[in-house]
Amino acid sequence: MRMDLVKKTLVVAAALVMMLFGFAPLRAAQDKPADNMQILRDKIKADKKLLVASNMELTESEAKGFWPIYDEYQKELQKINQRMAKVLESYADDNRSKSLTDDKAKKLIDEAVSVEQAEANIKSTFAPKLSKVLPVKKVVRYLQIENKIRAVVRYDIAQGVPLVR
Repeated sequence: MRMDLVKKTLVVAAALVMMLFGFAPLRAAQDKPADNMQILRDKIKADKKLLVASNMELTESEAKGFWPIYDEYQKELQKINQRMAKVLESYADDNRSKSLTDDKAKKLIDEAVSVEQAEANIKSTFAPKLSKVLPVKKVVRYLQIENKIRAVVRYDIAQGVPLVR
């Protein structure tokens, strides 16, 4: 039963994270006011936090150490997401206007690879921090949860990004 909840929550979280982090440029334009988007962002963050909390099984002392690190990690991931959104926006603009040159494509590749390296670096930085406040198995569990959420988001993004022509 808990796995069904996780799967459903991951699907919802993926769709919502897409909107949260600005991956919408590849989709139809949003017609909601900006203040509604902030409400949506806040809800997505809360839903993700609830998903993590319901699967981490933290003790009270673990939670005290974990949640500040979680919040810091999410801020760093948001920076990564914003960088990737810029790559996707640039590609979407060039794709729509059919103006993607080899030089622009090379720059997009370089930035996309740099973003992926930055994400790996964040994991390398935060794993030891998490290990100071959690048992190693719970560190692995948390990183698995993050990886699953990000995999669903990446899959959804990949479906919306047309191949280069």
